[in-house]
Amino acid sequence: MKCLVTGCAGFIGSHLCERLIKEGFEVIGIDCLSNYYPVWIKLKNLENLKKEKNFKFLRSKLENLNLKEILRQIDYIFHLAAQPGVRKSWGNDFQIYAEANILATQKLLEIAKSLSLKKFIFASSSSVYGICPDLPMKESSPLFPLSPYGVTKLAAEKLCFLYYKNFNLPIISLRYFTVYGPRQRPDMAFHKFMKSILFNEEIIIFGDGNQTRDFTYIDDVVEATLQAAFNGKNGEIYNIGGGNQIKINDVLYLLEEITKKKIKYKNIEAQKGEMLHTLALINKAKKDLNFAPKTNLQEGLQKEWNWLQKIYTSDKDF
Repeated sequence: MKCLVTGCAGFIGSHLCERLIKEGFEVIGIDCLSNYYPVWIKLKNLENLKKEKNFKFLRSKLENLNLKEILRQIDYIFHLAAQPGVRKSWGNDFQIYAEANILATQKLLEIAKSLSLKKFIFASSSSVYGICPDLPMKESSPLFPLSPYGVTKLAAEKLCFLYYKNFNLPIISLRYFTVYGPRQRPDMAFHKFMKSILFNEEIIIFGDGNQTRDFTYIDDVVEATLQAAFNGKNGEIYNIGGGNQIKINDVLYLLEEITKKKIKYKNIEAQKGEMLHTLALINKAKKDLNFAPKTNLQEGLQKEWNWLQKIYTSDKDF
């Protein structure tokens, strides 16, 4: 079996590729290695994969590739490539988000519609919910994205559904809820907090710290993604959350316990586009995908802390 993974050098993508290789798949990974965050981190993510004979890496934007030729013998597509980040999606940068998250997705779907795929998995985001009145959020809840990033992910989701409905493309969208763990992007909260702690710097908290998130450990996300490819129902959307909802302020206490360091922090104004609370209702994923998150927050944070210390003490170009 052959898979295509877009965004293969990223946080989730690199973990997914490693798991697919372990399961016996041949994997073609595509990543343009954008400078949204330091490229050396993405190259570090690829280190183990590049040693695998069943992994082929293509450094490019999707729109610059002959996708028809690449996809000719592909059985599964995992489309994780995107321009991430809520805060940077405003203003002039929106064009980057529109191109990477909407136009690139449409190009991939347009070619995929003529293939005999077993499954097309699209990585969506809890950001599509925005100011949703429901908590927990269910797949049928109203969608009011609060950021341009959330709007682009919702637009891509809608495109995926159109290609399922009109061309019978076997597609599934997964709404990931705040993924964390080793290789987490450096713009994400836990990574930023831990890096500040490591270098004895002050942590910056946007808002009063009483906002909550449903945190999902990377291994649970990868497992859910695989199960969606094997068992998910075509045309469906699934929430993938970890059941680890917690206030940001309470995370600081956990990090003090894990790092054995006293944390210095200050609160600044909340950022535009940030959701106040997230919590996933995952009954649908439990039923169809046999999804059962296994990693609790303290265990997952400990693993991320162990990883983060290693990369920032073994590499000199941070």
